[in-house]
Amino acid sequence: MASVLGSCSTAATVAPRHLSSRTSRTSIPSLSICPGKSFGRKFYGGIGVHGKKRSQFQVTNVATEISPSEQAQRVAAKENQRPVYPFAAIVGQDEMKLCLLLNVIDPKIGGVMIMGDRGTGKSTTVRSLVDLLPEIKVVSGDPYNSDPEDPESMGVEVRESIVKGEQLPVIKTKINMVDLPLGATEDRVCGTIDIEKALTEGVKAFEPGLLAKANRGILYVDEVNLLDDHLVDVLLDSAASGWNTVEREGISISHPARFILIGSGNPEEGELRPQLLDRFGMHAQVGTVRDAELRVKIVEERARFDKNPKEFRVSYEAEQEKLQEQIGSARSYLPSVQIDQDLKVKISKVCAELNVDGLRGDIVTNRAAKALAALKGSDKVSPEDIATVIPNCLRHRLRKDPLESIDSGLLVMEKFYEVFS
Repeated sequence: MASVLGSCSTAATVAPRHLSSRTSRTSIPSLSICPGKSFGRKFYGGIGVHGKKRSQFQVTNVATEISPSEQAQRVAAKENQRPVYPFAAIVGQDEMKLCLLLNVIDPKIGGVMIMGDRGTGKSTTVRSLVDLLPEIKVVSGDPYNSDPEDPESMGVEVRESIVKGEQLPVIKTKINMVDLPLGATEDRVCGTIDIEKALTEGVKAFEPGLLAKANRGILYVDEVNLLDDHLVDVLLDSAASGWNTVEREGISISHPARFILIGSGNPEEGELRPQLLDRFGMHAQVGTVRDAELRVKIVEERARFDKNPKEFRVSYEAEQEKLQEQIGSARSYLPSVQIDQDLKVKISKVCAELNVDGLRGDIVTNRAAKALAALKGSDKVSPEDIATVIPNCLRHRLRKDPLESIDSGLLVMEKFYEVFS
């Protein structure tokens, strides 16, 4: 772990700031973990510097074994699919990358909302996360990616089979990333019931939707602020309960829908409903790179990828594997990470003094700080870990003041220094 994170042994200290004047807010710099090193260099190996037919699923049918021929077809399809830009090749945007990595380490953080200028690599970065996603155990053939060990993440049929003592085949598969198109219909998102089959054969034939596919995975909505209201309502309901229920013609079918919600958008194109915004665990702001050398670097890397995607991906294989190992180590290390009671009280004091509604801000900040400590290989959360993640956890939860011109992230940091000093 130490070799991945770098040899620096001294953590950054939270320097006291003079915050008496309004102008002092703009002087708060971004924190780095090692003195003299950029945040991107610390965590990302230095890259911060330089028409398929749908099958119906019958509720009475339990999971089936995947044949070797079907597995071979999946491998071939994966090799032939459109190449994805490597996560390790993303230049800059360290705040966005850190938020995404922390959610992969601890999915209970609750997702990320990424807002920023157009053309800043938001969608590219999110989709590049696919290569780094770890493997999870699922019941083979189950359309809901049921966890064989967690009843809360099991479909009803799988749970009934386990209660009966049946042995279900278990396989390891990568966490799914599901794209939710803006033009998707509600039936395609929630799933639909075959009424004709239900009436003629007496069988609840259910065709799972995108929420079923996203269970225990990632649901990504690009331009989320343009999403239709009725789909926003569906997402709110599933995100709140962790289950999706389809009600139609007196027939009711429920299945687990616990997913990491990732959204991206441009604030100029419209605001997001506060109810949905609060469901995102973290909020990352992305700006256009102003440094001329970095802009040239981004253009050259993109040109290399467009010219020969396979060769470009091979050149970043070592860094990608290193990141995968780092994420795997952090996930296994996470349960042992502790946070002092004094730090918990100070986190809640910051939330209370900022008038943050509810307790989601407190919970998410604690989880994100632990995930960051696990990423660094530490078994204890430090104030520096909290300082790094607390703006992203609370920025979008503050009540908006139309007369306030200061960025909400700076307001959070100002209050943080006041409480923690």
